[in-house]
Amino acid sequence: MSFVLAAFSIVYYVDQVIVGVVLNVLVVGVTSFLFSQLLAPNAALLNSPPRFDRIDIPLLADIPLIGPMFFRQTIIVYLMYVAIALVYIGLFHTRWGLRLRAVGEHPQAADTVGINVARTRFWNVSLGGAIAGAGGAFFTLGSVGAFNKEMTAGAGFIALAAVIFGQWDPIKATLAALLFGFASNLQNTLGVIGSPVPSEFMLMLPYVVTILAVAGFAGRIRGPAAAGKPYMKG
Repeated sequence: MSFVLAAFSIVYYVDQVIVGVVLNVLVVGVTSFLFSQLLAPNAALLNSPPRFDRIDIPLLADIPLIGPMFFRQTIIVYLMYVAIALVYIGLFHTRWGLRLRAVGEHPQAADTVGINVARTRFWNVSLGGAIAGAGGAFFTLGSVGAFNKEMTAGAGFIALAAVIFGQWDPIKATLAALLFGFASNLQNTLGVIGSPVPSEFMLMLPYVVTILAVAGFAGRIRGPAAAGKPYMKG
């Protein structure tokens, strides 16, 4: 999907918001069709993947409160920690990151010093898609243990909000994601303990927190100057 998004928005200059919306609708339709036609009738064969076991990190897993949350997780979560560190170091401490930020802030200037803007954008959009795909794999291999229709329930849009709230910084975006994750877990906890709040309102909780967080800081957040803007050489 990231290849398709990159091709249309970077190579053919189609508005990335339009392409993104179309791809989201397309993927929902395709996965729902494949689920009903292939996975549901053959669940034992095609939709019963082995779930990754939780791995305790010695000593760290025994830290009260923090240990079970961060250091008793599946391999996908630990790969996420590595990805966060690599993306942060890469973005702010390598030549690759300098070039990537340059094509996002001022592609004309990057082009004049010999950086291939289209190629840099294309491959990094694809890299972002790969990381997002690993996050999606957590649902089937780490959490639920099977694929269901629309199982992410809009979590991708919350991830986008976390990036905005985190000011396009990997560390800040991770902290924002933890805030939204806390809101999601709070919804589940309130349901378990029998909170008098109607279930419909509790289902809204993570999304309400997301809206309030982003709306409260929207005026103070500045993204990359050329984000979403097609670059035509010459």
